[in-house]
Amino acid sequence: MLLLTVTSTTSPNYPVAKPGCLDRCGDVTIPYPFGMTPGCYHSDSFIVTCNRTIYPPRPFLKNMSNEITEISLAGQLVLLQYIAHDCYDRNRIRTSYAGQWFELPSQLTVNNTANRFTIVGCDTYGYISSRQLDRNYMTGCTAMCDAEDDLARGLCTGIGCCQASIPRDVWSVKLELGSFDNYSYVWGFNNCSYAFVADKRAFPSFLPEVLTSLRGVEKMPMVVDWAMGNGTCDKAQRNITGYACKSQDSECYEPNNGSGYRCSCRQGYEGNPYLVDGCRDVNECLNPTLNVCEKRCINTLGDFHCVCPKGYHGDGRKGGKGCIRGESLVYKLAAGIAIGVIGLLLAGCWLHWELKRRRLIKTRQKFFVQNGGMLLQEKLIAKKRLASSCTTRIFSSSELKKATKNFNSSMIIGQGGYGTVYKGLLPDNRTVAIKKSKLEVDPNQIEQFINEVIILTQINHRNVVKLLGCCLETRVPLLVYEFVSNGTLYEHLHYGKDKARALSWDVRLKIARETAGVLSYLHSSASIPIIHRDVKSANILLDHTFTAKVSDFGASKLVPLDHTQLPTVVQGTLGYLDPEYMQTNQLTEKSDVYSFGVVLVELLTGMKALSHDRPEEEMNLANYFISSMRANRNRLFEIVADDIVREGDNEEQVTRVAELAMSCLNVRGEDRPSMKEVALELEGLVRVGGTQPWVEPKGYDTESLIGDGFDSFEDFDVLAIHTL
Repeated sequence: MLLLTVTSTTSPNYPVAKPGCLDRCGDVTIPYPFGMTPGCYHSDSFIVTCNRTIYPPRPFLKNMSNEITEISLAGQLVLLQYIAHDCYDRNRIRTSYAGQWFELPSQLTVNNTANRFTIVGCDTYGYISSRQLDRNYMTGCTAMCDAEDDLARGLCTGIGCCQASIPRDVWSVKLELGSFDNYSYVWGFNNCSYAFVADKRAFPSFLPEVLTSLRGVEKMPMVVDWAMGNGTCDKAQRNITGYACKSQDSECYEPNNGSGYRCSCRQGYEGNPYLVDGCRDVNECLNPTLNVCEKRCINTLGDFHCVCPKGYHGDGRKGGKGCIRGESLVYKLAAGIAIGVIGLLLAGCWLHWELKRRRLIKTRQKFFVQNGGMLLQEKLIAKKRLASSCTTRIFSSSELKKATKNFNSSMIIGQGGYGTVYKGLLPDNRTVAIKKSKLEVDPNQIEQFINEVIILTQINHRNVVKLLGCCLETRVPLLVYEFVSNGTLYEHLHYGKDKARALSWDVRLKIARETAGVLSYLHSSASIPIIHRDVKSANILLDHTFTAKVSDFGASKLVPLDHTQLPTVVQGTLGYLDPEYMQTNQLTEKSDVYSFGVVLVELLTGMKALSHDRPEEEMNLANYFISSMRANRNRLFEIVADDIVREGDNEEQVTRVAELAMSCLNVRGEDRPSMKEVALELEGLVRVGGTQPWVEPKGYDTESLIGDGFDSFEDFDVLAIHTL
């Protein structure tokens, strides 16, 4: 903690106070419009009382107990303001309390940028109520901690200390504070709380020892703004006698805080603009900091200029041309030739870079057309005519290069089979994820690619990572997505016990429900059904509230309304791939159901979908899970994650989710439930702790899907995948 005090022992070379008036009280300079005796101050708001009964003497504002430590002609002064405190004994009885209230004279306001409202303590709340120009204002904050070990050095973030900003135009302040439990839980190391409005430089960071050291501090410095009058500069200048800027070399400006106006000396002058002849010329030639002349400096009123001696030429300034000695004709000719050669080189370089720039523009245009840019523009224009809410954007390659620091490796946040994902910052300060694909767009499928981009950008679901737009000026199109901050479900499940422990059973069930809801939406509620084709825990992102957001539609396929199957080359991630899809190359919505079943097993067991670190019979998680259940139903809680088992009271839900996973993992797609049915089942588990009745499709055996036991799954046969 720093207690700011500013003193000066040097006398300025310009008048500070009015003629015949004292300009100091102890170590503090008292400039006009402030003054200590009648005739020496501008108005009552600027009266200063100098207490000479103490040594050194100390100045105070009239009718206030606040000591002044500094007055600046820039429109600020520093007061020592009392600290509010609230203390209790071990019996939760208050031993002392002192709130604080102060009201500044007119023309003075609390500085809203230099000060902060600060509370220090544990089990503490406080608030500040203030009076602005014509309205009331109130704000506050709480500071909590359970143990002394919770306290850490750093900013006030609510642990042992909290801060709030001060609004503009405040002239009256009241501070109050209290305790939620009278410090009964933290009395051993903290039984007092403190509140104050102070210069933020006096309390730059929080230190744990402040909890006790503040007991010996009575006051803190507070910055106060002052100004003249109540009107603007234009209004004040029309009143010649009342206009406060008396020096002919002064000018008027209006402050950002409070009402009224201030005066300052024009550039090249210094002094007190509130006094006649108070602004004096600054002799820059005598000031080593201001004198930038290389040889000779000549001072003028409000300015100066540099002169070179005879035989020299140039502007005479350091850092400029300086003073250059005159040279012979030979030297001048040589200099001219050198300048000409340099000019030709510069022209050649410019021509080279210009040609390179034009080639780059042509290359970007070529890729833009090649990747379907013209088609996308036409479709976007048509979409905007039909729906003003169309937000798809075409980004330039230079925008995304700048956002990712030229695709620097430090900006990589993920890599997979389909490409690399970079974190980027757009000019509007939005953080985005930018996917750079490894696969070029097939020229024969450009129109299909563009249609898929437009449809994906129109997916408006809270649990889908939204596609914001794309860039088509590069060899491989770049896709721009919203950024999700808390990593992937895969990382939380498999990157350490601490992350997995944060996923309670309720959180895991919530993630499963939200993911199932998204896939159900994509399959049945979207304008054109979409098969994700790469459902896995690494493609389920989590925000700070563990809300699931499905991502990575790089392998997704749009399903024509009159089709139920799509013949495709097998794509996906081993361990999650539908065995029927692998054998037939026929992609269906049930392929996503199988992959989701693997994710359910991951949530249940905390194990990876495919791992060479496990024994061969356990390498493929889906096979291991099904074989374990077929062998002995009671083995379920032997393979369920320990964190879930320890929670208890969730056996029925865990069993039903396991049964649902088994049904999703049927080898035959027609024996699996739809994602809509899966979503309904999980929704029922979340809402009432049991299942919801499904609408039975024609010919569908729901008993074998959500029956009481695993007996109905004896005919399961899952394709084993043991190689990458």
